[in-house]
Amino acid sequence: MEHIENDEQFAGLTVNEGVAQPPIVNPYMTRRRRRPLPTSGEMVEGILKGDVTTLSRAVTLVESLSPEHQVLAQEIIEKCLPHSGNSRRIGITGVPGAGKSTSIDTFGLHVLKDGGKLAVLAIDPSSERTKGSILGDKTRMEKLSIHPNAFIRPSPSAGSLGGVARKTRETIVLCEAAGYNNIFVETVGVGQSETAVHSMVDFFLLIQLAGTGDELQGIKRGIMEMADGIVINKADGDNIDRARLAQAQFRSALHLFPPTLSGWMPEVLCYSGYYEIGIPEVWEMIDRYFAFIKENGYFERKRQEQARYWMYETINEQLRNHFYNNEDVDALLADKERRVLGNQQSSFTAARDVLDFYFKKLSEK
Repeated sequence: MEHIENDEQFAGLTVNEGVAQPPIVNPYMTRRRRRPLPTSGEMVEGILKGDVTTLSRAVTLVESLSPEHQVLAQEIIEKCLPHSGNSRRIGITGVPGAGKSTSIDTFGLHVLKDGGKLAVLAIDPSSERTKGSILGDKTRMEKLSIHPNAFIRPSPSAGSLGGVARKTRETIVLCEAAGYNNIFVETVGVGQSETAVHSMVDFFLLIQLAGTGDELQGIKRGIMEMADGIVINKADGDNIDRARLAQAQFRSALHLFPPTLSGWMPEVLCYSGYYEIGIPEVWEMIDRYFAFIKENGYFERKRQEQARYWMYETINEQLRNHFYNNEDVDALLADKERRVLGNQQSSFTAARDVLDFYFKKLSEK
């Protein structure tokens, strides 16, 4: 590089050498070797002992996209399955800002007063552009996050709600095997996630707000039909009268819906998660529900229906992955996409050609 200070006209100048830059990497630092993965037996042993670190690591394996991790995760789930099924699974949903995380914090502490353990599985929305998630649910569960008998695990939706829902169901199995007899599943908000979460829980709780306009327009009818209980949050201070009015509106609306498969008539209650008002009444309602469905046999029937549902959902997901991970199909898709965008072929015939090619490849194997 040419330096102007070396020119003859600057002969009287003295240029000192700069300080030598130290190496970027610490020369004394030794490269850490990644610990080998434990065996499925070792993982299961730790889970059954209630070791939170092992449980967290197992959930990470379940959420991993690595084929090696997935094989190990499925082995762990199979071995944990006989030790699962002994919890109350409760789904919690509501419009954004309804106070789901604050309510879970309060509900969780109330549940833990009677002993037992609680696992909170939160499905966190991911950015469509960056695919990242904040995973900040723990920050709104201040008391529960430091409780020794509580386990909080947020999972990113990452644009694939079906996949996350399946992983959440598998995580439920691991948590039950670890001795958590109460499972809360929090959804990302009103949308597609409700259907997925409803298919893995025993009780579906809908949290609503009062004083936000027409309450019945603020939620989809389909979600109200799935709800086993509706609670009006922030029923405190000047908002009590509005909460009671919303309670009456929801009770009237529920009479217009067809009877539930369980035979249970959903109840509507008011409470305040922040001021912890009406919390015992909400939990008493949940107790009555479980007593009701266990007495009429619906509890076992629903668990069996859910197991069947997730078997077919897993088949659908595996077929989809096998199709899109096929290199030959991927190349053909790119070609067909160019033809469709160039108006050389219709979308329907292009899709048929790709599927015919895929099924032909399968038949040749």
